[in-house]
Amino acid sequence: MLKHAAERPSAPALREKEYGIWQTTPWADLAKLVEAIACGLHQAGLQRGEHMIIVGSNRPRLSATMLAAQALGAIPVNLYQDAAAAECVFPITNAEVRFCVVEDQEQVDKMLEVREQCPQLSHIFYDDPRGLRNYVEDGLGSLDELIAAGQVFMAQHPQFFHLEVQKGSNGDVAAMFFTSGTTGNPKGVVHTHSSLIDRAQAGAEFDKLTSAEDVLAYMPPAWIGQNIFSYAQWLVCGYVVNCPESVATVTIDLKEIGPTYYFAPPRVFEGMLTSVMIRMEDAGSLKRKMFHAFMRVAKKVGPALMDGQSVGLVDRLKYAIGNFLVYGPLRNNLGFSRVRVAYTAGEAIGPDLFTFYRSIGVNIKQLYGSTETAVFVCLQPDNEARADTVGVPCKGVEIKVADNGEILVKSPGLLKGYYKNPEATAEVLTADGWYHTSDAGFIDSHGHLKIIDRVKDVGRLLGGANDGAMFAPKYVENKLKFFPFIKEVVAYESPRVSWRLVGLS
Repeated sequence: MLKHAAERPSAPALREKEYGIWQTTPWADLAKLVEAIACGLHQAGLQRGEHMIIVGSNRPRLSATMLAAQALGAIPVNLYQDAAAAECVFPITNAEVRFCVVEDQEQVDKMLEVREQCPQLSHIFYDDPRGLRNYVEDGLGSLDELIAAGQVFMAQHPQFFHLEVQKGSNGDVAAMFFTSGTTGNPKGVVHTHSSLIDRAQAGAEFDKLTSAEDVLAYMPPAWIGQNIFSYAQWLVCGYVVNCPESVATVTIDLKEIGPTYYFAPPRVFEGMLTSVMIRMEDAGSLKRKMFHAFMRVAKKVGPALMDGQSVGLVDRLKYAIGNFLVYGPLRNNLGFSRVRVAYTAGEAIGPDLFTFYRSIGVNIKQLYGSTETAVFVCLQPDNEARADTVGVPCKGVEIKVADNGEILVKSPGLLKGYYKNPEATAEVLTADGWYHTSDAGFIDSHGHLKIIDRVKDVGRLLGGANDGAMFAPKYVENKLKFFPFIKEVVAYESPRVSWRLVGLS
């Protein structure tokens, strides 16, 4: 941040849509804001190595608060803004949190509700004051008040902030991310500055990201993917992060910004395609016929053009006409008119969905990673994007397949450990630095990683010539979904037969 503020002081760092108008924060102004918040937090008693909870949507002042905490050597811990109050108790207690900064009245109410169970929670600061005028609680204050106090301290101690920054090192803990905790209490995944910055740089180098990129920050900040795309890579590259006005305006804001670098889980891409097809069914017959005719052309040659392959002159001409009449307007309507790189991850994307977007000129690709690996393990090169793989290992990553089919990863982006949980850490990290992903898969003949299922779900065939051979239900399911007449399929083990398939047309 300080580097960008010195070299590009007037360049936009963050944008926030407020009352329908995009407000821009340049790097120089961001640096001043971060310094003021850091000084305010120091005066309030935040200590180096202490955890601080942050709860809210993507907001410039909450991003600045994360930077301020890290500048002091404290450790920001984002919690999901839609989590119930009871779900916040364990992270706050486990990390012994005294300080939290939240977005609005809803989050303040949650923190006040859990105070009886978390008596150490002594300081609560809020960004948006609406609805909080009559709240009188010990330790409750606005971010504006914290900033004002910090500015007074800055004037009295002009070197304090920079001296605190210099005390930090790459190996210090930068952030902690709590996993979902579906089988028990959440685990705090500890990452250092080194692990997060290294993976952010690896991803940026792979896709040649620059300060010219525009990103829409709409996913939960508590998710490490959002932290990488809209925080770590933002700081590494210096591009612009745009914060939508609200969840309800994300689609509109996406069209207004026209991001160049975009991430969404498959369900978001699927929702967009569904809305397109519904609108086309309601369109006039001429427009509908034109759309379907040019989409046939797109599916025939679009992916090949996207992959840089040779295409006949006639097909290229047809595609160019389709791009003018259909694909270009469609990309613009979706907010993808400027997208250079679009990623999806989290689950297998349907081949039809994958083909559709690449057919109309959207460079959608898949990646593989997790909270414990700081996201970037495998990425798909621009000309090698395929629906059934998750790409090749990116810079610094080693992959090997265990005897049981489990994918093991060695990377500079691996977690330091699970907070206060050495037993769980020992289960996933070997003594020589390999991380157990719990995913089963293999490297194909092109060097791409294929994930076939979770290791615990991989079964063995019973009887016959293939007795004892392994099979992966999800891999079978995904392969069968390639057939146009199969909408959903479930493969499962049976005590009486090797395995069964249930298909829903």
